[in-house]
This record gives sequence, C-alpha cells and structure tokens, in this order.
Amino acid sequence: MALKSYKPTSPGRRGLVLVDKTGLWKGRPVKALTEGKKKTGGRNNKGHVTSRGIAGGHKQKYRKIDFKRRKFGVQGTVERMEYDPNRTAFIALITYDDGEQAYILAPQRLDVGDKVIAGEKTDTKPGNAMLLSQMPVGTIVHNVEMKPGKGGQIARSAGTYAQVVGRDRGMVIVRLNSGEQRYIRGECMGTVGAVSNPDNSNQTFAKAGRTRWKGRRPLTRGVAKNPVDHPHGGGEGRTSGGRHPVTPWGKPTKGARTRKNKQTDKMIIRSRHAKKKR
Repeated sequence: MALKSYKPTSPGRRGLVLVDKTGLWKGRPVKALTEGKKKTGGRNNKGHVTSRGIAGGHKQKYRKIDFKRRKFGVQGTVERMEYDPNRTAFIALITYDDGEQAYILAPQRLDVGDKVIAGEKTDTKPGNAMLLSQMPVGTIVHNVEMKPGKGGQIARSAGTYAQVVGRDRGMVIVRLNSGEQRYIRGECMGTVGAVSNPDNSNQTFAKAGRTRWKGRRPLTRGVAKNPVDHPHGGGEGRTSGGRHPVTPWGKPTKGARTRKNKQTDKMIIRSRHAKKKR
C-alpha cells in the first residue's frame, strides 16, 4: 500500500503522512477471534512503574493470530485484509475449507480471494507455510519459528523478512534483517513472503497527540535534567552529556551488548555486529 499525504488544513495536518488503508476492511474484527486487552500503564503487579513512557492510548481489542500454522493440508481462502492496532503489520482473515476461521500475518502480494495452505511441503507462494527444511535456498520467509511447534518469532514486524541461504547437518541457515546468520532446526515452520505494510516506517505523525493515541508518553532528554535526576544532567549551558549514553540508573545504552545466552551462541554463524566488508 502507498503513502497518503494530507493538505495542511490545520497545524496538526501539516506534514502528516500516513499509510493509505483504503483496501482494508472497514468493519469490526471477528468477535470469536478477539479478546479483551487490559492496559498496564507500564506498571507491574505491585503498582510500580517498570516500563517508563507508557500511558493512555486508544482502547484496543487483541486479535488472536495463528503464529503456528500447523493446520496441515487444509486450504484456506483470504476473506479480507484488516488493520491490527496491536502490531505494525496488517492481518488477513482466513476461512478454511472445513469452515474454521483464523487470523494470520498478511504477507506482501497477498490479496482477497487468494488461496493459502500449510503443510510439510507446499508451493512457494506468499502466505503458504511449510517446514524450513523443504524450502528452496533463496526463499524469502517471515514468521519463522525458533523451536518446533512454538510459533513464529522471527520477522513478524511490518516489512521484515528473513532468507533461507543454505542447509547444513539437518539445520537450515537463515539470514535475518539485521545481517545475522544463524542455524534453525529444519522442523521449524516459516511462511513464504515478506511481511505486509513496508511503508510503516516512512510515516510522519505530525503532532505529539497522534503518538499519545498509541499510548506513548513524552520523553525528557537526560541532558535537559539536573544531575540529581540523570547522569547526563547539569552543566553550564547546553552540554552533550560528557559521557557515553546511559540510562537514568547508569547502565550503558545505545549499542551496549546485552546478550547472555551461551546455550544458543553456537547457533549464530555470523553476528549482526560483525563489520561488513567494503
């Protein structure tokens, strides 16, 4: 879908650029495939704020998405494409031949009336799901499992994808958007195609209120605070902080590595931090 620019009829419209959603379903979602979603305000079960910058936002219903795609051998038809307020990608309502309905992540080039199917091996058409071991090398995939039967975890955001680049010892080598290459077990599922809504990152919201509708509060820069409130605070005049970026509690941010999973280090062939050859 394309981007839609608005005429500056008001200050809040000046510079507004949004994704054109004219092709999406205008009605409500399927009630049986939704459930209530309670807002936390960033607070845990003790009422303490554990995630800053979360408040308000528009009321949302959670759409139950089929990330596992383990309904093998039953063909489904795309009934409609829908907007999902819980994610950046669009979703597709599938009606299977046995009458069951489900929501899946909508890939690019999937349209109303198209047929999709999941199985151990299927055609490499957008929306079809199959085992990674059965995919041809070079296939663009999304919604990739990391453990068989757990459901897709990799490449679920708008416009993202991974690519099958090889096979080795019963494992499949997958290249991620970050540049990382890793082994994934061949019994894991993946869906063919890249995720829909690639223009999501090109939107311009034009006013602070539009971000508040998403439930995000304003963020005060650390350099604008006093030394008692932030490690970057204080100083005469405008300063740049005078140290490497840290959180309000002094922990490094912006580039500091936090990975501590030694058990799966062997699955990573090429780190996303590896310097690219020029």
